[in-house]
Amino acid sequence: MSTENNSNTYEGTVDRRQSLSILAIADDDQLKTLMAAGGFLDTGFEWIRPPEIGSIMVQGRAGGTGDPFNLGEVSVTRCTLKVGELVGHGYVQGRAKGKAQRAALCDALLQSDQKAKLDEQVIQPLLAAQAKKRLDREKKAAATKVEFFTLVRGED
Repeated sequence: MSTENNSNTYEGTVDRRQSLSILAIADDDQLKTLMAAGGFLDTGFEWIRPPEIGSIMVQGRAGGTGDPFNLGEVSVTRCTLKVGELVGHGYVQGRAKGKAQRAALCDALLQSDQKAKLDEQVIQPLLAAQAKKRLDREKKAAATKVEFFTLVRGED
C-alpha cells in the first residue's frame, strides 16, 4: 500500500471524498458512539496539525448559475494526524475539535487494513442515518407543498 496521500480514493471501492463528506456532516454523538463501539478511538496517533479553529468565506451564486459572490464567513475546525505512516485529515463545520479529530482518525484508518471494518461499522451507518434524515426532511417539505392550477372559466 502506498503511504502517499495524494489520491482521492482509498484502496478498494470507497471514494475518499464521499467518506470525508459523510464524516464532516455526521452527527458528532453518533460518530463518537460508532467509533467507540468498534474500538477505533483507542488507536494511537501522532499530531501533524492539532485541531485549530478558523473561518472560511462561503460563496453563493444568484439563481445557482450566476456569478459567484461572497455570502459570509463560516467557522471551521481542521486537523491532520498520522497513524503509523498514514496521514488523515479532518475538516468540519463549527467549533468542534473532537469531531475534527475523529474525522481525521477515520480518514487515516480508511487507508489501512481496517478499512472494511470501519466502512461497515462507521461509514455505512452514518450514511444510512444521513439518508433517513434527508428523507424525513423531504417528507416534511412535501406535506406543505401547495399545487396551483387554473380553472377554465368559459369566458374569452
